[in-house]
Amino acid sequence: MEPLEREIRLSGLRFHYVEWGTAAAPPLVLLHGFTGHARTWDDFAASVADCFRVLALDQRGHGDSDRAPHGDYRIATMAQDVAAFADALCPGPFRLVGLSMGGRVAIAYAGSHGGRVERLVLVDIGPEIAPEGAARVRTVVANVPEELASEEQACRLLRAASPRYSDSLIRHRVKHGFNRLPGGRLGWKYDKALRIQAREGRRDMPDLWPDLARIACPALIVRGIESDVLSPQIAKRMLEILPEGRLIEIPDAGHTVPGDQPEAFLKAVRAFLEP
Repeated sequence: MEPLEREIRLSGLRFHYVEWGTAAAPPLVLLHGFTGHARTWDDFAASVADCFRVLALDQRGHGDSDRAPHGDYRIATMAQDVAAFADALCPGPFRLVGLSMGGRVAIAYAGSHGGRVERLVLVDIGPEIAPEGAARVRTVVANVPEELASEEQACRLLRAASPRYSDSLIRHRVKHGFNRLPGGRLGWKYDKALRIQAREGRRDMPDLWPDLARIACPALIVRGIESDVLSPQIAKRMLEILPEGRLIEIPDAGHTVPGDQPEAFLKAVRAFLEP
């Protein structure tokens, strides 16, 4: 099954997204993580397309969406993008899943649009990031080359970062995560400005605890047991704040839970989201 590739203009920018399922089904919006893109959700989206109209967005500066003018990748700005996207494509309440950066955007959006989100899934992320996880991400981004010589090199790079991923998933990420450059070289499909901001410690990292406290809808927190980004302490505090919050921890998974343990992730999230 292949999704429909679509584009929409929001706030003066061109956004790319992919759509799965039928238009009559309940809408489900998926938000990827930092450096990611809409196609990172393909396996999950294909598995729930029998129940939902799945809309996976390339957030600004990622995938095939436009780069942000003046490097505006603030969480609040990206939440405004989601608001415009949802208003255009989801006239009523919808379900929302956000991984990592996308989860932070989801917190900001759901905290200010209480009546729009029916169910919220936050994948290995919270209103703050554990310091060791933040440091690791900065180190990884600081050390990646701007261009890669071949798909083989890209596969080795992604394999080193994601040792639990299947070979087919690694190849899928390479296929959709890079631009093909002259001479067979590959370039990242997310804005260089994002890498510069991360390397220089200028990524927008607002305190989202007040936003979380305004979320009243049922919310599922999915944590990889080996995650260094969402600590047990942060997850516990989230449960104390969310009136209808629940937590599931996935064994043998780190921060990238959907790729580390796709079957366990699908089972947990589908059970929570299903109508």
